[in-house]
Amino acid sequence: MKKITKFAMMFAAALTLTFSVVACGDDKNDDPNTGTETVEIDVNNANDLDYNEGYAEQWANYMTVVSSLLKTDAQTLYDAWDNGYAAIFKNHNSDEYKSAIDCVEQIFDGCIDIAGEVGDQKIGEPYRLYQAGNREEALYAVESWYSWHSRDDYRNNIYSIRNAYYGTRDGSISPNSLSAVLATKNPELDTQAKQAIKNAADAIYAIPQPFRSNINSKEAAEAMDACADLGDFIENTLKPYFSENINDDATLDPIVKQYVDAVVLPSYKDLAELNAKLDDAVKAFKAAPSNNAFAACANAWLAAREPWESSEAFLFGPVDEMGLDPNMDSWPLDQAMIAQIMKNQNFAGLNWEDGDSDEKIEAAQSLRGFHTLEYLVFKDGKARTVK
Repeated sequence: MKKITKFAMMFAAALTLTFSVVACGDDKNDDPNTGTETVEIDVNNANDLDYNEGYAEQWANYMTVVSSLLKTDAQTLYDAWDNGYAAIFKNHNSDEYKSAIDCVEQIFDGCIDIAGEVGDQKIGEPYRLYQAGNREEALYAVESWYSWHSRDDYRNNIYSIRNAYYGTRDGSISPNSLSAVLATKNPELDTQAKQAIKNAADAIYAIPQPFRSNINSKEAAEAMDACADLGDFIENTLKPYFSENINDDATLDPIVKQYVDAVVLPSYKDLAELNAKLDDAVKAFKAAPSNNAFAACANAWLAAREPWESSEAFLFGPVDEMGLDPNMDSWPLDQAMIAQIMKNQNFAGLNWEDGDSDEKIEAAQSLRGFHTLEYLVFKDGKARTVK
């Protein structure tokens, strides 16, 4: 998720746009060729916009553009690792990685970052806004609230830390893992690491569902604390222990290889494959809109979302350098501009190039990705309906 450092500015801009665009109201006209009643998209009501058969084509067009971009970005990310970055990381023969401990420290840094992002931003930002009395802003700061998938996303973020530490994706512990080697050197410390990961994951899932309706709960506060404890433990205990005591290539090379081959590459391979299936579901919806087709898109979105969220402990390398994280996962959205683009069908603004200004790039990224498609597919935790 693109960090919410500019939330207040973006939220204010969205509200400004909402009230400055020309109102469309309920203007309607009949298509003389099909007899279908054409309904204007109400950009003034973007926060509560419903799918309507009168603008079904525009809606489906936007869905297909976004799903195609997601498919391309996911494949690009997998290819970048599979065709070069994986070897660079495993061989640690670059300026950035000169030894296996450099790679292990990078793994820990990724875990520290996502533990902090989940606790301090994904849960903490809405919590603080709510505590300050800014309840509407708090709601719009909750990631994945259209699908009510926030808790699953956040727990999968913690599972990405578990996977990095265990060297697997299923919760088992590989013999070639950070956990296994630490258990031979300092079993008490390994036990503490496992417990800290479990505490954070469990605390997140203890938040009553949906998180958007329980922002101010004691469980949310407890989850923030558990994530902070996890991040602090990794940064101040686990990482220094390895740097000082387990830092030779002979010990760490198999761990780095396992991490890449059993965690990173399979996660990104699943991401590419499941986003291709999501794109297929969206195209099928466009060809024949129906409630079942909307439900198929929703299920495909949920499936494609899982490998992304469980990869966020390794948001380094191509995903960062190529701008693929904010391409795929920017939050919050500019809902008013999404409605405006859906109305005018000008999708050029969703693309950006190297050399574009930061403002242009951020504007493009806030109009595409998982959450834009989520907005178009889900409402109130359920797949949208045609009727």
